[in-house]
This record gives sequence, C-alpha cells and structure tokens, in this order.
Amino acid sequence: MATAAPAKDPLLEATLRELADIAMPQPVSLMPQTWAWAVLGCAVLLLIAFACWRWYRRWEANRYRREALADLKEIEGRLTAPATRGEALVALPILLKRTALVLWPRETIAGLHGTGWTGFLDAHSGGPVFPIASARFFEEAEYRGSAALCAVPEPEARAYAAAARHWIEAHHVRA
Repeated sequence: MATAAPAKDPLLEATLRELADIAMPQPVSLMPQTWAWAVLGCAVLLLIAFACWRWYRRWEANRYRREALADLKEIEGRLTAPATRGEALVALPILLKRTALVLWPRETIAGLHGTGWTGFLDAHSGGPVFPIASARFFEEAEYRGSAALCAVPEPEARAYAAAARHWIEAHHVRA
C-alpha cells in the first residue's frame, strides 16, 4: 500500500523558494583607518626596538661578568679537593684583577696590592664586600704559594669564593 504524499502548503513552498544563502560580511581590515593610529603604531614599534637595542647593549656590556662567573664556577669546583684547593685559591685574586681590568685602565689596577687592592674592591662594590679575614686573604694571596693555600679549610675557601662572586656580580664604575 502506497502512502499518499503529504499535502503541501502553498505559502510554505513560496517562502522556501525565496530563501537565499546567508550573506557573509566582508572581513574586517586590520589596517589603521586614520593616520594617528599608524603614527602610534610606528611609535610603539620604535620604542620596542629601542628597548631591545638597550637590552642587547647591556647584555653585551656584561659579557665579561658572565665569563668571570663561569671561571669562578670552575674555580669553586676545584675548592673541594685539598690537592687542587691551593691552585684554585691562587686563581681567585687573579680572576678579580682580570675582571677589574676590563673596566678600569691598567695603570689604575695593575699597581694595586694589599690594602689598596681590597680598598679598591670595597669602594667599587657599593660597600664592604670582604670581611676582615677575607680581606686579609685577598691582600696576601698573591704572596703565598699554592702549597701554603692547600691548608686553608674548605668552608673558609668557599667564603673567599663567595666574596669574589659577590664582587663580580655587584661591582660598578663610579663616575
């Protein structure tokens, strides 16, 4: 038995014939509509470029600090063994002088020794970096041999390395 087709509503059929696809709007342009927005965009880009340039200059200017800290890390690794502790302790003041020679003229740094040297280190670190025992070590280390420095206990040697690290990280050039 065949089923009869449902009756069609003439109004519904007329409405269905008039239907059309949904009209999509044109994509919105991301270009600025006025010249002021374009100027503001350029100004922001210039500020970002300037900030990146300044950051890069500072990063490059502090390369010597990063290299000194890498050398210091290697020296700190040698402080654990008594056999290499003397050599590592001899290298600490040398590292500080090398670091100072990057910023200050050789005539200023090369002749410093003893209390003049530790005074210079304290004066350019924003305050006293070296406690009295550490200051005495950095004043006399160049005159001791590595054999004599092997007898320095490890905690004391680590304190000297910590003072050197603090100076490398905190030193500044006074105008």
